[in-house]
Amino acid sequence: MAKTLAEITQLWDKTLSKLEKRISEPKVFDIFFKKSYIDNIEKDLITVICDTALGVELMQTKYYSVIKDTINELSDNEYDLIFMTKPLNKQVVENKPKEPTYFSYSKINRKLTFDNYIVGDFNREVAQAGMIVAKNPGTMFNPLFIHSNSGLGKTHLLHAIANYIQHEENPNAKILCISANDFVEEYIKFVRGDKESESLKDYICGFDVLLFDDVQFLADKVKTEEMFFNIYQRMISEGKQIIITSDKHPNELKNIEERLVTRFNQGLVMSIKEPDRDSCVSILENKIESNGMDITKFDNSVLYFFADKFSKNVRELEGALNRLIFHVLNFKDSERITMDVAAEAVQTLVGGKNIATQMNEQKIINIVADYYSLTPDLLVGKSRTGQVALARHIAMYVIRKDLDISLEKIGEMFGGRDHTTVINAVGHVDKELTNNEQLKQAIDDIQKRINK
Repeated sequence: MAKTLAEITQLWDKTLSKLEKRISEPKVFDIFFKKSYIDNIEKDLITVICDTALGVELMQTKYYSVIKDTINELSDNEYDLIFMTKPLNKQVVENKPKEPTYFSYSKINRKLTFDNYIVGDFNREVAQAGMIVAKNPGTMFNPLFIHSNSGLGKTHLLHAIANYIQHEENPNAKILCISANDFVEEYIKFVRGDKESESLKDYICGFDVLLFDDVQFLADKVKTEEMFFNIYQRMISEGKQIIITSDKHPNELKNIEERLVTRFNQGLVMSIKEPDRDSCVSILENKIESNGMDITKFDNSVLYFFADKFSKNVRELEGALNRLIFHVLNFKDSERITMDVAAEAVQTLVGGKNIATQMNEQKIINIVADYYSLTPDLLVGKSRTGQVALARHIAMYVIRKDLDISLEKIGEMFGGRDHTTVINAVGHVDKELTNNEQLKQAIDDIQKRINK
């Protein structure tokens, strides 16, 4: 017998009321359960809608049994459950909009915006250029050419520009976001005659903005490059904005036609560098909060270690964090995410047996920095002021004493210093400890914090 909306709502309200008492982590309940609801009951299957993908993962793994048992107990039935982030699309086929001639799968990711694009020294200039283009499409910096190694946020910036144009400047702007591989595939279909209703060139030139990702993949495709060149020329002449990304500077692109390289250089060429540590920490904090988790549960030492270990690629950085979050939610019922918890979660990502040692290095640096009201970056940096130098010497001493790491390795941790510098620092602290009670007390306090 079909249930009314009121009955469905009442069943889930009663379920949540019981679950709140049965689930031992109140914060987990508040973050992931309170905004959930039943979307549909079809025969013996209940569809539950969660606020985030992480909520779906959590409910269908760690809490599936308790949710199912509670619902069946209240309904006196035997339901199975599925969890989703949004309801199934119930729109009838007749109301679907007409499929585009080309690139039917192309869409702008509404989640990738300037608001969640973390800006640091590594990408500040390119972010500013992107905002200028978004505010003035087709009038300045055309084309905007962005290059960097993989995984540093080029695609995010493309979508952020598109979202800004449509939400802030011109909601009716027609924007096409494609990759070079997408373009090659559609060109092949066009040449074969699979798409006869409209030419590929006319179709693309009908857009106001073209976002073209990974242009390097046009290399050695002479006919495809020629088509792209013709599209490029026409759109630029009509004052339409083109934004291109690549893994290399235009001058370093191999087997791309010189006339294309020349035109890329006529616009504004910008690069994204590897993110600095503070930017990586900001990215991690943003990712944690966007998943509905409490940032205060994460030890700072964990965030700084991830920032150091995975800073060369933002995708790897976020992937490592996802691995940690999944591990905590499913295997490690921990009130705090400490170095030990993090080491257990990501040991296979960083080479196994040395992970605990690596994390303890960072832990010591963070604790010494915090003890002297400094930042870890300042401690491992170039500053030679009295307070910073003392804290740095103590950190070197404690790492050498506690972890028995080579002098060369310690030097690398502290900004690539020579091993003789480390010898002098450790020796200086060792000598001072014989008659400096204040230094003794400081190191004792630091050791207590480390051993907590």
